[in-house]
Amino acid sequence: MAKKMHPTPILDKLESGPWPSFVTGLKRLAEDKDYVVDLLGTLESSYRNKKGYWKGGTVGVYGYGGGVIPRFTELKNDDGTPVFPDAAELHTLRIQPPPGMHYTTDVLRKMCDIWERHGTGLIAFHGQSGDIMFQGAKTEGVQAAFDELNELGFDLGGAGPAVRTSMSCVGAARCEQSCFDEARAHRQVINTFTDDIHRPALPYKFKFKFSGCANDCMNSIQRSDMAVIGTWRDNMRSDEGLARKWFAKHGMNELVNNVVTRCPTKAIMLKEVKELRSDAHLTTVKVSDTHALEIDNKDCVRCMHCINVMTGALAHGTDTGATILIGGKRTLKIGDLMGTVIVPFLPLKTDEDFENLVELGRKAIDFFAENALEHERTGEMIERIGLVNFLDGIGIEADPHMVASPRTNPYVRMDGWDDEVAKINARKQANA
Repeated sequence: MAKKMHPTPILDKLESGPWPSFVTGLKRLAEDKDYVVDLLGTLESSYRNKKGYWKGGTVGVYGYGGGVIPRFTELKNDDGTPVFPDAAELHTLRIQPPPGMHYTTDVLRKMCDIWERHGTGLIAFHGQSGDIMFQGAKTEGVQAAFDELNELGFDLGGAGPAVRTSMSCVGAARCEQSCFDEARAHRQVINTFTDDIHRPALPYKFKFKFSGCANDCMNSIQRSDMAVIGTWRDNMRSDEGLARKWFAKHGMNELVNNVVTRCPTKAIMLKEVKELRSDAHLTTVKVSDTHALEIDNKDCVRCMHCINVMTGALAHGTDTGATILIGGKRTLKIGDLMGTVIVPFLPLKTDEDFENLVELGRKAIDFFAENALEHERTGEMIERIGLVNFLDGIGIEADPHMVASPRTNPYVRMDGWDDEVAKINARKQANA
């Protein structure tokens, strides 16, 4: 039996709403753990005084330079002793998930048992870092917990100025929208950069995320320095039988208002069957005896809205791969950034294709390591030095797909253009 609970009137209010509360879970753990009793006391103090009481420090496990988030209490008595001594330390272990987040129930139970033995019992599946967050352990429990988790087959994730833990969607294992093998790409990239995860040596963090299609379930375009997002470059496919079933159920209004008019590039037209064309770049599908959809694949930007609405009736093409974007991140020095297209289409089918992906990641990380300022993300570095210099540094030619927005000034100076063209031609000849 744990020691007597501290009064928590503010936390108690968080249990009064209609939704489950984390406070209830903490109180359940506190029935057997003095650790969590004092953790609740610390949390109540933070809510009451509107101040966080955790500071950092240095805690790790043998052989690793990162992966443990140290937290020591600053809530002290006048004599310097902790107000809540059993929760004077609250370290977190970041553990890498399997690609696609595939677990067995047996593994999940073993993880819970390990953390019950060595920590608070609090686990977050998953934080935005991508890691499983084992939250709350004393210094002596960190190594013991990691040893058991490592024996189970799991490794520490990234922390500090390092390559961070990657995330990938369930993708090809279960999802019909998948355009490449996300799990293979995830594993191959992370296995290559394991040392950069465990030994922080970069100006700041660098994240990979892998989404199998433009639905971007991993939120990679705005939460990763290198986003790998599945796409295709041939025509969309169609299934007339499923299209007719969809139309019979949803009708013309839904087809027009939620499919045709929602296309961002107006690539979809509703046509009478007698007016259909037969160009090679068109995908046509009859929805009834009189009407059909005509999709101009030259104008399609692969946003997938029509596929999401009419799944099965419309589908992505078969020449699949990924678009690579660089520079996405959350707020830091210059605010939120979405990734910039660096490679419009990268095939991901053969061993060589996946090696090309790894090599692109290596070039991006090496350039970032050499040219970024301290505490600067890749996107902020690109904003500072210019996209052209970044592309030149990693050996990629500029492409119209990389334009974020059109020019607002139609007048440009052409001084020195001939010299620049000569430089480009010389570089192409040298690479030929």
